[in-house]
Amino acid sequence: MKLRIALDVDGVLADVIESWLSYSNKIRPAISKSQISEWDFWKNHSIDKFDFYNELSICWKSWESIPTTENNIAHTTAQLSHLGTVDIVTARDESTHNDVKNWLKLHKINFKNYVGVLEGIEKSRLDYDVFIDDSPLNAKSMLDEGKSVILYSQPWNTSFEDDRAIRIHELKNAVPIIDKMINEGK
Repeated sequence: MKLRIALDVDGVLADVIESWLSYSNKIRPAISKSQISEWDFWKNHSIDKFDFYNELSICWKSWESIPTTENNIAHTTAQLSHLGTVDIVTARDESTHNDVKNWLKLHKINFKNYVGVLEGIEKSRLDYDVFIDDSPLNAKSMLDEGKSVILYSQPWNTSFEDDRAIRIHELKNAVPIIDKMINEGK
């Protein structure tokens, strides 16, 4: 049995928040990644939500400089592809899709389809067996829809507690979890 795996980009594969911090810290008081302790952190730093998302899109224009979240990400996505069909499922502004696809190619990320949605909450309506995501809002929505969720740990989701989600600290930790799902018939 092969599972359909939805793999997020920002915060799971691409450490775009590092690029955004470099951008933001040049134009406003400095913030460190550890200070981003909740999903809507911008409220605590007097940053407009629209500005934040627009700035993320600007960061993607320099896609070559966006780091991966961890080393060996290409190897791990190849391992996941042996266990099931891995699709990139990402919520973003349409103008960044080509930049993200170029970034995925540069880093040799293994996947079958690229699925872009405008809002993260839309992901939960998609037909996947397991979602690998870092958004606590997406995770809650997915879990409420009865989906399996592997939550990639980031500072902005540490307060998310739901026993239905499986938390990982490295993407490679998803491999044995998904292998177990397959062997147990999900």
